[in-house]
Amino acid sequence: MELYSLIVSLFLAIGLSAACGFRIFIPPLTYGLLYKAELVQLGQDWSWIGEDWVIAVLSLAAILEIFGNLIPWIDNLLDVLATPTSIMAGTILASSCLSDFSPGLQWILSVSSGVLITGGFQLATVSIRGMSSVFTGGLINPIFSIVEDLISLGITITILFFPIIGIIVIIIISLLIRKLYLFIRNRRKKK
Repeated sequence: MELYSLIVSLFLAIGLSAACGFRIFIPPLTYGLLYKAELVQLGQDWSWIGEDWVIAVLSLAAILEIFGNLIPWIDNLLDVLATPTSIMAGTILASSCLSDFSPGLQWILSVSSGVLITGGFQLATVSIRGMSSVFTGGLINPIFSIVEDLISLGITITILFFPIIGIIVIIIISLLIRKLYLFIRNRRKKK
């Protein structure tokens, strides 16, 4: 495998894992729809993601996830329940991008990406939403939810079509999340 393909595969794995840290079902649904439209490639073992029944199930799950996260306090419960599922989704999508690697390396990188990247973003958003719930009574949480939906979709599309730009976007989002987290935490300490 040439170096550029290796780097793009790693960027795709990182990007899709990051997107799953914001929403579980938007990244695989988007990937499946783009694959079905023949706009992106997948390894033959992963073509199932573009099947009609998979897209239907992912669509229903994405709709439930989006609307469930718009309800204050329910969104906190969903966040706790979603954390292991998001890590699993990030791992699976990362693996789909790394299918040209040897199986051992593919799964080591996939699990690392799922746990570290998906888990990291998921825990950051859970913390911010939790602090927002305490600080505002959950009134601002729907705004956070809509922003998370858009970030997940934006990262997914950007990383699939422009992997290098996608990685830059992920780094910027990481820095902004860190800044927001510190801002909310510092305001909470002052009260």
